[in-house]
Amino acid sequence: MEAYDIPAADVCVTEETIKKSRFITYLAHTEGSEAAKAFVRQIREQHPDARHHCWAWVAGAPDDSQQLGFSDDGEPSGTAGKPMLAQLMGSGVGEVTCVVVRYYGGIMLGTGGLVKAYGGGVRQGLQALTRCRKVPMQRFTLRCDYGFLTEAERLVERFNGKIIASDYQADIHLTLALPFDSIREFEKQLSDLSRGALTLQRVDQRPSQS
Repeated sequence: MEAYDIPAADVCVTEETIKKSRFITYLAHTEGSEAAKAFVRQIREQHPDARHHCWAWVAGAPDDSQQLGFSDDGEPSGTAGKPMLAQLMGSGVGEVTCVVVRYYGGIMLGTGGLVKAYGGGVRQGLQALTRCRKVPMQRFTLRCDYGFLTEAERLVERFNGKIIASDYQADIHLTLALPFDSIREFEKQLSDLSRGALTLQRVDQRPSQS
C-alpha cells in the first residue's frame, strides 16, 4: 500500500451562486463508508430546506474501488453525483466525502449546466482543501527482554514507525506500527540485531493510520 493524500481539516466549505441557485460544497475527511454516510446525514440536517443534497465519496484509499459512492439526490441522472465523483477520483485524495447543497433559484440550468455546476463546485472545493499525507501502516507485536528495549525503540524510529503500547512484564510486549513499504527491511535488521532471536507477530490484516 502506497501513501496518499487525505483532507487535513475536518470540513472545507466553498460556495457559489449560478443563475440564482446557491451551491454550497462541503468536503470532509471520512475514513470508511459509515463515516461518509454519517457526514452526508449531518449536512442534510444542517440544510433541511435545500432542494438537493448531492454527494460523492472515496471512503478509502484513492485506488480502492470498493469504497466509492455517489447520488444525484433528485437531480437528472448523471448530472451531479457522477461528475462529483469524477473530480474526487481525479484528485488523488482518499478518505474524502463531498456534499453539494443546492438551494434552487428558479432558473433551470439544463443537464450541461448542472454537470458544470456540481463538478465545478467539487473542483473549487478541492483547490481550497488542505491536505496531509497518510502512510498506511501495519500493526505488530514484539516480545523482547529489557536489555533490547532501547535498540528496538531506535529501530522503530529509524523506519518511521510508532510504538503504540508497551506492556512491562517479565519481559516487554510492544505493540508497534510500521509503514508497509518498510516491513521487510525492518524484519531483516531486527533479525540481524537480535541474531535471529526476535521476530514480529502480525496483529491483523487491517492497516492502521499514520
